[in-house]
Amino acid sequence: MWILDPKGQHLEANAAACTLYGYSPEEFAQLSIGDIQSPEDARRFLSELHNPARPAASEWRHHTKDGRWIDVEIALHKIDFGGEEAELAVLMDITGRRQLEDQLRQSQKMEALGLLTGGVAHDFNNLLTIITGYSQIILGKLSVGDPNRHFAEQIVKASERAGELTGRLLQFSRRRVPQSKVIDVNQVVNGLGTMMRRLLGEEIELQFNLAADLGSVNADTGRIEQVLLNLAVNSRDAMAHGGTLTIETANVVVEQAGVVKPGSYVVLTVKDTGTGMDAATQAHAFEPFFTTKREGSGTGLGLYTVAGIVKQSGGAVELKSQPGQGTSFRVYLPRVDRTPATLEAAAPKMAVAGGAETILLVEDDEMVRTLVRETMESNGYRVLEASDPLEAHVVAGNYGHAIDLLITDVVMPKASGPQLAKELIRVNPGLKVLYMSGHTEHAISKRGVRRKEVAFLPKPFTPAQLIAKVREVLENGGRTNQAGE
Repeated sequence: MWILDPKGQHLEANAAACTLYGYSPEEFAQLSIGDIQSPEDARRFLSELHNPARPAASEWRHHTKDGRWIDVEIALHKIDFGGEEAELAVLMDITGRRQLEDQLRQSQKMEALGLLTGGVAHDFNNLLTIITGYSQIILGKLSVGDPNRHFAEQIVKASERAGELTGRLLQFSRRRVPQSKVIDVNQVVNGLGTMMRRLLGEEIELQFNLAADLGSVNADTGRIEQVLLNLAVNSRDAMAHGGTLTIETANVVVEQAGVVKPGSYVVLTVKDTGTGMDAATQAHAFEPFFTTKREGSGTGLGLYTVAGIVKQSGGAVELKSQPGQGTSFRVYLPRVDRTPATLEAAAPKMAVAGGAETILLVEDDEMVRTLVRETMESNGYRVLEASDPLEAHVVAGNYGHAIDLLITDVVMPKASGPQLAKELIRVNPGLKVLYMSGHTEHAISKRGVRRKEVAFLPKPFTPAQLIAKVREVLENGGRTNQAGE
């Protein structure tokens, strides 16, 4: 509580106010409202002080003796103080509440961004399926010496890179379920090189020192990318006037328990020449919502997220820093004695066995449907097509013969792919099902499709991948014929 005169000069402050602001009662007596508020806020506060229609309570930003900014809610009451008119100000510290509100707003923005990204990814993946599919068909028809082959190869490579970018966007917006596999961290670093240079800006030099014989780790590629980018952003913000960011990888054998237990590790190091951190800052660096950045420049979740991802991967993060001497983050990831799966060539071989079975194709995007139909028909299959589940029932009923395979999009208007499959299987128990989708994993799981339990082909896909998957399902079936059961 304060007592103020009509000009905003402090007359008295209680012990709680002295504790909150850091001033002694004697010091408070020398302060006016302008000493703890910005000039603009001080003018508004004095205006409110003399306004007969002022609100019962209002919120303000004040700075304390040690320079911190706090949020307070103030209720004013006119009183008589020693025979003079004065104001009793009852203050409540709402800094914590404001932080929670800011965090909620940030969370809501990220959720909205994730939903937007998911919707864009669906349309983008449909387009990439068409671009990739037809460019690979053209590539398959060109001889090795054909001068046009180079142009077709460039289209294929560009579409593959676009597909990778879509996957990264989904990962960063947390709309994709993490999938651990054996990966090469050097490939992850190299794959992010261009993005990182744009992220850092021209004033920061980016250097790489990657071990040639680096071991493999079992982790989700997108999450390791997230770790690397979060650390890079943290370093960038510590080098406001430029500097050097160095990324290193190495094989390390830990013999004594410390940051991690003894064992073999791949270590990813991100170090900068920035401002560094003192011991007090380092002690809180990985705590949620802790940040040293100015308001609006960070959520305090970057390093917390890094620590969480690395811990889930079985590793740990080591932080070393000194004020004025930069910061180094060492990410320890358990090394595994397996090699990463080799990447598909730019032009997968088309030598996959075709067939003569009957396929019911249900896809609401006309261009994707046409590509799939033409691909399957060129490999000997009989294809019945429908643009939605209602039309699919009519087509299946009019056909009058057994249908061997249903290829269906998961998310469609009028009904979902799993609903359609369930209804058709009642009539034809032997029907096999292949789902395809360009939607996020979150979206398709809501429709009852769990990728590990059904035959599933994610968009974008190539004609070779489609043919191979169809043959696999027809000969071996999926884990289940139907989602959601």
